[in-house]
Amino acid sequence: MDRAERHHVTRGRALVAGVDSSTQSTKIVACDAETGQVVRTARAPHPEGTEVHPDRWWEAYEQATGDGILDGVSAVAVSGQQHGMVTLDEDDTVVRDALLWNDTRSAGAARDLTAELGGAGAWVDAVGLVPVASFTVTKLRWLAEHEPGKAARVARVVLPHDWLTGRILQQGNGFERWSTDRGDASGTGYWSAADNDYRLDLLERAFGRGIEVPEVLAPAQPAGRTADGLLVAAGTGDNMGAALGLTLHPGDVVVSLGTSGTVFTPHDRAIRDESGAIAGFADATGHHLPLMCTLNAARVLSAAAAMIGVDLAELDRLALQASPGAGGLSLLPYLDGERTPDLPDATGTLSGLTRSNATPENLARAAVEGMLCNLVAGVDALRDKGVEVGRILLIGGAAASRAVREVAPGLFRAPVVVPAPAEYVGVGAARQAAWALSGEQDPPTWALEIDSEHPARPGDEQVNAEVVARYRDLVARTHGI
Repeated sequence: MDRAERHHVTRGRALVAGVDSSTQSTKIVACDAETGQVVRTARAPHPEGTEVHPDRWWEAYEQATGDGILDGVSAVAVSGQQHGMVTLDEDDTVVRDALLWNDTRSAGAARDLTAELGGAGAWVDAVGLVPVASFTVTKLRWLAEHEPGKAARVARVVLPHDWLTGRILQQGNGFERWSTDRGDASGTGYWSAADNDYRLDLLERAFGRGIEVPEVLAPAQPAGRTADGLLVAAGTGDNMGAALGLTLHPGDVVVSLGTSGTVFTPHDRAIRDESGAIAGFADATGHHLPLMCTLNAARVLSAAAAMIGVDLAELDRLALQASPGAGGLSLLPYLDGERTPDLPDATGTLSGLTRSNATPENLARAAVEGMLCNLVAGVDALRDKGVEVGRILLIGGAAASRAVREVAPGLFRAPVVVPAPAEYVGVGAARQAAWALSGEQDPPTWALEIDSEHPARPGDEQVNAEVVARYRDLVARTHGI
């Protein structure tokens, strides 16, 4: 379909676009502003690694928009990977490659900062979270200590979604100031969702001096307009974008199984968790999004398939042939270290191996159960804080696994709903763009399409409880927590 045909198809209805600038790629969805129907999509890859120059994100954005996906679009919003540190000098030139959320070199800085302020409780009281290597505040401390020459050039720090939002406005001659939103700001370690304000004293503690930070916009407040009239909304973090794209309601708990694993739910107040398992994030609607994140999710299944020498479809088949509990075999899936629990240098552990259970079927089952048990901890942490868990919404690449869908309800102790495959981070950004465009008090109501529903099977409660208990015991024995 050429551009003239696209204008004809969309004539008479407003279009909005959402940009998902993730770790792996830039994905763009163009949607009907009223219904949320996706009418066009595009994608371009990002380079591998845990640090990348932000120019690579712009190049991916230009590649993804090169075929006219934004033709006829009235508003756009960017939802980006959280926590990444983008440092700029006085001329807004990037000082160094951005350190991404999955870069763990600042683990020592996280421990130091936690101790300096008086422990985990002091940090939770200040900003709703306990520092780990993922958060921006720890990366600033690392930069100040390990690259002082570059640190001396830094005039301001922004997040990945902030940078791309600003670049769109700069290229469109509509840039006024650097901006962010509550959701993404709440993952820095120097902005409080409970107090709705920056804690610049914590930023200065980390970096050794004050630097500029972006203005925090209200959920439906535009960041600006380009010279040709394109409204650019505030944007948000990727998890907040996914929550907006899924049109969540109280009792809906999302378990996302992508490169990372996340558990999050909408809530009317900030959650206080000194253990650090649950971060007290804000969402993209003016409320809160308590969230637990792991470094290891879908790639655990890929690694297990490679170990056995099969593809993911065969891994599914093998896992479903094994009995629940994998004959006593348990996998701690800390293949890339781990964020929750905070074990950046950990490795995976396969426990309970005997001659009788050493089969491909049991290894496949242990991989599925281990990956999910890592996220069960997050769901149970929410329960412990009094959060309602009515149903689990399972999204991300590993949600396509039949074995994951069948095993999950019993382990999570809740019915599982699998939404239809979609780029929910991008859809959520598009919904935010439609909200900013409308000027209404609330975001537009977009329907969520359900692919399948999976109730917990009667009679499996005991065996699933044993699987989770054995997993927790293995964590305690291996790591002392």
